[in-house]
Amino acid sequence: IRPPGALEENAFQGACIRCGLCVRDCPYDILKLAEFGQPVALGTPYFEARTGPCEMCEDIPCVVACPTGALDHALTDITKARMGLALITDQEACIAFQGLRCEVCFNVCPVRGKAITLELQHNKRSGKHALFIPVVHSSDCTGCGKCEEACILEEAAIKVLPIHLVKGMLGRHYRLGWKEKQKAGGSLVTPDAPHQYNLPEGMQYDYEGKGLIQEGQESQETPFSSNPLDTLNRKGGL
Repeated sequence: IRPPGALEENAFQGACIRCGLCVRDCPYDILKLAEFGQPVALGTPYFEARTGPCEMCEDIPCVVACPTGALDHALTDITKARMGLALITDQEACIAFQGLRCEVCFNVCPVRGKAITLELQHNKRSGKHALFIPVVHSSDCTGCGKCEEACILEEAAIKVLPIHLVKGMLGRHYRLGWKEKQKAGGSLVTPDAPHQYNLPEGMQYDYEGKGLIQEGQESQETPFSSNPLDTLNRKGGL
């Protein structure tokens, strides 16, 4: 895993001059420089979450030491770092999914309650106990690796991986209407003249923003919603 503040991988490799200053200034001696034959670009810094996770220094000395910006100096809050992303890679091995209380990954998380939360689920096996399932939230996970290091299994069931290997990317042709509506502050759709949404008899749509109004009552106030679908649903029109 790259140090905190690392640029996107291609940009990072282009900006990193392999000086080793970030490794030198890491107070916990966690960062290493990649050697020949390792699956990391030769001479670039990295750490292994299972054996030595990032200790989340508040002053982020590795970033401060970087002379080229390969570790972005704009990162001043370590909780905003996105070194990688934790992922439950083996639910069959994770004892929380078997109904046993563990919660170690949750308890060691530096941003506990945000990056990792516990979700209570019904235990079908016992029928009377709850499962305390760890859930990782990508919006807050720093990728520090403390959860992977602390996992009690011989082979960790939760691992930190590079973000590009874990997260999908929504195609540009997808539109999440509910989010766009929230940003717009209201309905995203206004019916055009030919499309009247099967309006109730005697009603028409006011294109000045009043919504459904009675025919011939354009200048009067209307009790109807500016969203025609709301009115139709209330009146049983759909």
